[in-house]
Amino acid sequence: MKSQKSQSSGVSLTLFDGEGRARKSAAHALRVQLPDGRSLTLDLTQAADGVVALLAEHTDTNQQAGLLVRPDNHDALSVAVTAAPLTTTTGTPATPPALELEVQHGDGIGKGNGLPARRKLETWVKSALYADAALTIRFVGEKEGRTLNRTYRGKDYATNVLTFAYAEREEDPVTGDIVLCCPVVEAEAREQRKPLEAHYAHLVVHGVLHAQGYEHEDDAEAEEMEAIETETLQALGYADPYRAEKADRAA
Repeated sequence: MKSQKSQSSGVSLTLFDGEGRARKSAAHALRVQLPDGRSLTLDLTQAADGVVALLAEHTDTNQQAGLLVRPDNHDALSVAVTAAPLTTTTGTPATPPALELEVQHGDGIGKGNGLPARRKLETWVKSALYADAALTIRFVGEKEGRTLNRTYRGKDYATNVLTFAYAEREEDPVTGDIVLCCPVVEAEAREQRKPLEAHYAHLVVHGVLHAQGYEHEDDAEAEEMEAIETETLQALGYADPYRAEKADRAA
């Protein structure tokens, strides 16, 4: 779970539903329900500064547990998250974001050769959507990938994924093109010893976040995107895509 301080002195939490779909929710406190019926309320208003304060301890057991914390041994905890289906302010079930998805294949790129099926693409895209969107995913070869990267980014080489986001304001509908360069993706998967499907899933999620305005120009932005991508991929059943990088940083 990733937190970021908001202007109202609370934090923005990234939450995941049962289908692995991420949602953002503003919060000032987090209630932790313990197995013996007690619960703790944590103050999140200073979370962005690295401080989480205990506000109160409760014995009320009438509310449903949102977070179950159980000690495994002397230095580890197991955390189980339970949640009711997402609802609107009127109590009716929330409607998942609508998606219009077009899938394209560039010259020389067939629908086979390890490319993910449309159904998987839809699942991956929806898992990272916060709002209704109209997106195109295009699989291209090295020549087209290099041309696009040179033309629009001034970098004369093919890269794994390019995202072209077209919404100019935050309230505008999410629209964009996500271009995946197949030879680069395949080479990276081999080099990083990752399943090709998992690497495609990661890059699709990464591209969808970019289409919604997420960036990684500085350390804080990169850390936020990395956390959302990791939790989204794990909710989809894939390993942490940054596991090797984290191990290298820790070494």
